[in-house]
Amino acid sequence: MRKTVGTVAVVSILLASGCGGQDTSPEANSVAFGGTIEADFTEAGPGSLKSAEELLTIDRRVSAISSLAARVVYTSTSGVDGSPTEVSGTVFAPQGPAPEGGWPIIAYGHGTTGVLPDCGPSTDPELLGSSPIVTALVRSGYVVAVSDYQGLGIDGNYHPYLDARTAGNNLIDSVRAAQKLVPDTSDRWASFGGSQGGQAAWAANELANTYGSGLDMVGSVSLVPAADISGLARAAAAGTLTADQKPLLQWVLVGLAQSHPEIDLADYRRGIVEERWDELSACGGPLAADRTELAAQIDDEDLKPSTPEAERALEGYLREMSLPQTRAAAPMLVLYGGKDTLVSQAWTDGAVAAGCASGDSIQSVLQPEAGHADIDGAAAFPWLNDRFAGEPAVSYCPPPAAP
Repeated sequence: MRKTVGTVAVVSILLASGCGGQDTSPEANSVAFGGTIEADFTEAGPGSLKSAEELLTIDRRVSAISSLAARVVYTSTSGVDGSPTEVSGTVFAPQGPAPEGGWPIIAYGHGTTGVLPDCGPSTDPELLGSSPIVTALVRSGYVVAVSDYQGLGIDGNYHPYLDARTAGNNLIDSVRAAQKLVPDTSDRWASFGGSQGGQAAWAANELANTYGSGLDMVGSVSLVPAADISGLARAAAAGTLTADQKPLLQWVLVGLAQSHPEIDLADYRRGIVEERWDELSACGGPLAADRTELAAQIDDEDLKPSTPEAERALEGYLREMSLPQTRAAAPMLVLYGGKDTLVSQAWTDGAVAAGCASGDSIQSVLQPEAGHADIDGAAAFPWLNDRFAGEPAVSYCPPPAAP
């Protein structure tokens, strides 16, 4: 399998669109679709295809090297209540004949693009900033499935932002959907993502042996993953949320209010957060134009839980959404930064330690001088190539204690 050049630059673009307070508004132009693509629409259940349309106006960097570029709608499962859902996404396949055993598949988890239906990458020609990394993966010889995640890209459902189980289910089912669309695909797959997508990739690994039964996962790559976000509750109560974490928590609350209708948002929002809730929740259109400016005005008191009981309740909800939840099925590569002002180093330290304690194989690399969007991801592509080649993975986890 070919190595890809320019990986560091590509990964920087990947993370620049991740969970942050920056404006992630979609481009003014929109995706145009062609006719229905021939595929297997006969099966039901998770990963079954509901529709598959040709992408006519996708980024030329992707289309020039792809034999297929499609927008799909497929069936998945809510991680909140286990109900069946429909999720949109995109699928891309390399040109030329498939290798022996079929095309390997990458389930790619994109960084944060928003929390509303118009925030799905499949609705934008450049996949809301993800097209460079998709291009690099397709050029490396992978079929790439990009889930929008539940509630993004299509109406009819909500987005449970940073709910790990939902995102993991969505990635696994995007692989099944890709198999029904692309001939000569393999059962061998890996998950790869940054920020919100880093959490999704990690979660997919944990779910691979159960929800992902029937597929052969070889590993996962998580760059600056939003793995354990339970610390947001304590930071909000203490008034120590960073400027990046304040709009992050506001988007988490948008999803939590729908996942858990019993939540009283009055316990968690006041001031500009309450007054300009709709603008802060938007990712596109006129409302989103002021989001970055508004986010910078959020005061410590605007997101402070009203009581200690409210803080404990929020922390409980966030723990349910966080990782790890169970032992991972395959090796993991986790890259994160010591100067990350969005996902604190201590949070990722704790998630990695808990994963190691459960018996995971984790190659975790802390880059002390890196933040959230400038992580050096050069190790990701060769690591993935080695997993598909069957090379043994290195684990930095301490060996289990002697009995």
